[in-house]
Amino acid sequence: MARREGEEPVSRPEHRPEADELEPQSFIRHGTPAFRRTNMALFAAGLATFGLLYCTQPLMPEFSKDYGVSAATAALSLSLTTGVLAFAMLFAGGLSDAWGRKTVMTASLLSSALLVLLTALVPDWHTLLLLRALLGLTLSGLPAVAMTYLSEEMHSDSIGLGMGLYISGNAIGGMGGRLVAGVLAEFVGWRIGVATVGAIGLISGIVFWYSLPPSRHHVRQPFHLGALMGRFAAAFRDAGLPWLFAEGFLLLGAFVTLYNYIGYRLLAPPYGLNQAVVGAIFSVYLIGTFSSAWMGHLAGKLGRRKVLWTAFALMLAGLALTVTRPLALIVLGIVAITFGFFGGHSIASSWVGRRAGNNKAQASSLYLFAYYMGSSLAGASGGLFYASHGWNGVAVFVGALIVAGLLIALRLYRLPPLVSPSKPETEPPIPQ
Repeated sequence: MARREGEEPVSRPEHRPEADELEPQSFIRHGTPAFRRTNMALFAAGLATFGLLYCTQPLMPEFSKDYGVSAATAALSLSLTTGVLAFAMLFAGGLSDAWGRKTVMTASLLSSALLVLLTALVPDWHTLLLLRALLGLTLSGLPAVAMTYLSEEMHSDSIGLGMGLYISGNAIGGMGGRLVAGVLAEFVGWRIGVATVGAIGLISGIVFWYSLPPSRHHVRQPFHLGALMGRFAAAFRDAGLPWLFAEGFLLLGAFVTLYNYIGYRLLAPPYGLNQAVVGAIFSVYLIGTFSSAWMGHLAGKLGRRKVLWTAFALMLAGLALTVTRPLALIVLGIVAITFGFFGGHSIASSWVGRRAGNNKAQASSLYLFAYYMGSSLAGASGGLFYASHGWNGVAVFVGALIVAGLLIALRLYRLPPLVSPSKPETEPPIPQ
């Protein structure tokens, strides 16, 4: 029976062969209109998601001033969101299996943008935290599902580029949300900054809705909690996936902790920068648009195990620079950490997609659960180190996370290659 334009195919659960074993012409390839539409949609999705999520990060000193809360308490405006997001994403993949990838992602983007617009109007701190917690719930429908959509719909020779462009949207969204909110907070107040980010998110959600091609290779499956738990358990039987989940925790935990508290340091003496200048420092996020694609491509040529450890080494070198006094060296250190983070994330997350086999949605959800729990737990804990030992305390805490990630990367270097006759491990990375 023919289906209407825009509908996704509905079928009973069945074993599906790997994507490259199906008709090659049915997959999205670079240079085609479908590829351009997909990347426009997912670039807009990344722009919206990470702008909405991180727009409060440069505003934490403003929250401390307006609401009389400590640095660690102000960090809850992000940590609470990412904590809820982490748990909700465990189930977002299963819901998208049942309801369809595009449906879940579109609802996620539009509802999240509306919540951020409401956040600009809240009168008290506890209401702000409530809306930020709800934001974690609504945002959960995008990151893991986008990762799965790309792994299902993109041809293997286009996945690396598609993944890099999607993460570029993430990087620009994370930078733009912080930059817009931080700069506007200096001149017209943080509420106008947050409302502007919400409006951009709403427009991006509409662009996504109209641009993304419907799924062609997704087979809908009813949502059964027991079966979902079984697929989660299968991921932990793989020799590499649990270590990659840990890498996600450590990568984002270190990165978010640095960005949470660097503003407090630069606003204080001897630097005394204003909120607009501190917000502008977040423009170094643009380096992520290059590093994610470049390091992902390099890992595709040389092998992920040979490149992942270099991302952590670069982050460690950058962290050392942030402990120095000259402002130029501190900014250079932030650049190095940002470059290493986005490169490491693109490698680790694509490796998850490669090793997950038929459980891509669940493995992606577990990786992103660990990833955002790193943001939530480490991002909040860093405030205790800042309160007790200032920036040096934060640097020691972040350094411990990066060293742990480096040691795991070296362990993964010795991981036996995953052999597949149809898709060798040195092929371009699978998205996110």
